Amino acid sequence: MKDTVHVEAARTPDRDRLLEQLRAAGLDARPVDDVSIEVPWRDESVDASDELLARAESVIVGLGAPFVPIKHEGVIYIRPPLS
Repeated sequence: MKDTVHVEAARTPDRDRLLEQLRAAGLDARPVDDVSIEVPWRDESVDASDELLARAESVIVGLGAPFVPIKHEGVIYIRPPLS
């Protein structure tokens, strides 16, 4: 079974940086529109969106970007902090 996880960034440059990092991590991430990414997931042993959320958090920390990944109804949103 193949699952697809949808990721939405706040801006196109943020999407492009995250896309580059996900691809560098060996994921088949592809842009969908100006701010979205779709990532096919083939590992049935883990929840795709949970694993991708963890990877997105790691990428964001590594970049030092001021963003927070939030998972809502199977979509991961990359947004600025609410504070």
